[in-house]
Amino acid sequence: MPQTSSLPSVPDLAAGATRRKTRGTRALALIATLVAAACLLPMLAVALAAVTGGTDTVRHLIETVLPGYAGTTVILVALVSVGTFALGVGAAWLVTMTRFPGVRVLEVALVLPMAFPSYVLAYAYTYILDHPGIVQSTLRQVTGWGPRDYWFPEIRSTGGAAAMLILVLYPYVYLLARAAFVQQSSGAFLAARTLGHSAWSAFWRVSLPMARPAIAGGVLLAVMETIADFGTSAYFGVQTFATGIYTSWFTMADRAAAAQLALCLLVFALVLAVAERSSRGKARYHAAGKRHMKMPPEPLSGLRALAAFALCALPVILGFALPALVLAIMGLDGQQDLLSRRYIRFIQNSLTLAGTAALVTVFAAICIGFFQRLRPGRRSLTTVYLARLGYAVPGGVIAVGLMVPFAAFDNTLDAWMRASFGISTGLLVTGSIWLLVAAYMVRFLAAALGAYEGGQSTVHANMDAAARSLGESPLGTLRRIHLPILTPSLLTALLIVFVDVMKELPATLIMRPFNYDTLAVQAYRLASDERLEGAAVPSLVIVAIGLLPVILICRQVGRRS
Repeated sequence: MPQTSSLPSVPDLAAGATRRKTRGTRALALIATLVAAACLLPMLAVALAAVTGGTDTVRHLIETVLPGYAGTTVILVALVSVGTFALGVGAAWLVTMTRFPGVRVLEVALVLPMAFPSYVLAYAYTYILDHPGIVQSTLRQVTGWGPRDYWFPEIRSTGGAAAMLILVLYPYVYLLARAAFVQQSSGAFLAARTLGHSAWSAFWRVSLPMARPAIAGGVLLAVMETIADFGTSAYFGVQTFATGIYTSWFTMADRAAAAQLALCLLVFALVLAVAERSSRGKARYHAAGKRHMKMPPEPLSGLRALAAFALCALPVILGFALPALVLAIMGLDGQQDLLSRRYIRFIQNSLTLAGTAALVTVFAAICIGFFQRLRPGRRSLTTVYLARLGYAVPGGVIAVGLMVPFAAFDNTLDAWMRASFGISTGLLVTGSIWLLVAAYMVRFLAAALGAYEGGQSTVHANMDAAARSLGESPLGTLRRIHLPILTPSLLTALLIVFVDVMKELPATLIMRPFNYDTLAVQAYRLASDERLEGAAVPSLVIVAIGLLPVILICRQVGRRS
């Protein structure tokens, strides 16, 4: 009798492989959709809470604080825009188009202020510039003046907050402007010079317009960080939308007011995000001609070289060297023991949150990025766009947007459990670490996605085709081909998100579990109590960790010089 084989036939093997590929693709699509929905949820929740909050709250806000919040925010945005443009573009042009002693060191050092959170810079400058600080104390001792005999700029002001933000945010403009200037061809610039234009005129009429998309993108990134800032504005007593949200939520316990202020800030941020995307997506400037000739840098000497060195060194000194020195001196008198059990808990909490958020965020970025590559189309494009929205939404808005729906869920569940079983479930989600991690993911997913997509662009489509022809599933292609190649990009994304979470303040203040403080929260609490020497210790730890991605950026700048 003929024997039947127990081995599966070739069609059965093919069908099984197809089912595995389909399951993998569906799982990837489901995860990408859930992540995009999580990014959209805070904005929908804020809009719904604001609309259902009642008109009484809106009228009260319009009659009292809203004009002040709006005016101060606009002034802060205008000052930061002008300041970051002037510092970033000026420094980028000097280190790219001229040569003077120390330029090689300065073109890398100009990135270092990115390591400082703006609120940490505010603590350092308050220590030295406030009325009891070393500068004014020395001035009174030397001149014999009394407190009312002289005028000194007030550091705790809108102008002071703008100065702190400019010093830490100008590197955004500097990096993008420098890259644009390096890539420009000398043809148009030299043609302008032969037509009688001076170097300044040629820069203003030719080089600057050609670099406009990159510069506009950098300025808009700085502006979005400005409207999201809470620590600096709150410490200086500057009333902005970001501080108003926190005050309404905690001090006044008015959830409707907080949601409506968050909606105003959300609309402002999304308008800026659309403007940034439009500027980057539509503007294209290409060098004329087939040959790309780099512009020869102009050597400077004498007073011109000294002026260029001073202009480039000043932001590095004011934005990094001086505050780092001041914080180190403050820390010596801070009476804060980093090895104490309390501080070890702060450090553990910070590292736990940052590490967990970095892993979750990078995993989400991989799922969304690979889903777009695997299934390009309207659905995947929508998930990518929604995932990028978070970088334009301040942390306070995301916190309110997540707290409102999940607090309602917890309260509803608790009421039902009490009525049905006599059991109180309490706050299952609202007071958890995982909701805070979700807020970090929404806030910083765009940064991780950008790093992943930058590395993914180096993986040729032929590699995917070859893997498919060999019977590899989509997830197998991701695991065996993409991830090994993308390891440097993934490590960069992990590091960027890790450090951003370490520095993040508003969402952490609003959403952290009870008695679960981080280094950023401890620094803010000590500074709010005017214990600046104590605040210097956790601030120095945050800055030291923030130097890690900055060093990576500095290495890239050095390689491209």
